[in-house]
Amino acid sequence: MLEPHEDDVRWMRQALALAKQGIGTTHPNPRVGAVVVKDGVLLGEGWHRCAGEPHAEVHALADAGAQARGATIYVTLEPCSATGRTPACTQAIMQAGIARVVFASSDVNPQMAAGGAYLQQRGVEVCAGVLADEADALNRAFFHYIRHGRAWIALKAAISLDGKLATRTHDSQWITGAEARQHVHQMRAQSDAIVVGAGTLRDDNPSLTVRDAPLRGTPPLRVVLARTTPECLAHYQLLNTQEAASRIYVYQHNEHSAAWQDAGVEVMQVDDLKAVFQHLAEDGCLQVMVEGGGQIHAALLEHDLADELLLYQAPVLIGGVDAVNLWHGRGVAMMSDALRFKDVQRQMLGQDCLIRADIH
Repeated sequence: MLEPHEDDVRWMRQALALAKQGIGTTHPNPRVGAVVVKDGVLLGEGWHRCAGEPHAEVHALADAGAQARGATIYVTLEPCSATGRTPACTQAIMQAGIARVVFASSDVNPQMAAGGAYLQQRGVEVCAGVLADEADALNRAFFHYIRHGRAWIALKAAISLDGKLATRTHDSQWITGAEARQHVHQMRAQSDAIVVGAGTLRDDNPSLTVRDAPLRGTPPLRVVLARTTPECLAHYQLLNTQEAASRIYVYQHNEHSAAWQDAGVEVMQVDDLKAVFQHLAEDGCLQVMVEGGGQIHAALLEHDLADELLLYQAPVLIGGVDAVNLWHGRGVAMMSDALRFKDVQRQMLGQDCLIRADIH
């Protein structure tokens, strides 16, 4: 692979901006953008819109037309080398007469990888790794699924200064202010599924819909985890709100399961917690936000299944030994065993502070 040229970063940034247009629409495929450039002039651009439709390179080459011959194509992910739902992008690049290919992320999917080497062997100049970190971050849920076979799990929580999710009576509305709650809806809009436990369903009766943010694609799947199917009551907003599909994962069916199914909710039986997120990923839900409560957070942390933390901390104190904790489980015995985070980011949202960090 060759070294990048002076303008490669500039054009790759434009391709990355296009790739972001696919947030919320491309799952289970990665988000990819591409631009075709010749002699410093933009000839064509495109991004992958949704699974089953042409990839970003094909859109950009079609936009450029015959002018693409002898040009450079910048693409945020290594061009695929095999036919899947659509033909291989390496073939489209060869047929268009592209002289140079610059890509950011290397494709970790073994079924589609090595497109760069394929093109280079056929006389196309190839440059890899330009803005790779930014491109990798855009598709980390996809890469995580390819490597680990399960969804990327982000734990979201609104907490007080003393680390409480709710009071001793399980009242939690509202710990944070309007700006923080709006940001949560932005994060929901970027997720493929939103997950809560039976306790949160019972205490908060959430709708789990996207309301205060633009939604580009299909509304996220609404998921409940429970030991058994909760009693089917008409007041549950999961039943009264039809904007998005709902699913309940249970360890054991009971007499209420059929009623939920009759109401249009999928009821799936699983053996363990990991199986839930493997199943979600197999269904195309690669980026999942778990909104609570404390017992689910504890289970995911203690089983080493959580990948990211989204902590909205408000300047309030709740107190009380019976209040609901963020990690509502045993926790660790020694400080040497405490979870350590990396890539910690902080953002003020009104009076509240968002702490965002990777867990692994």
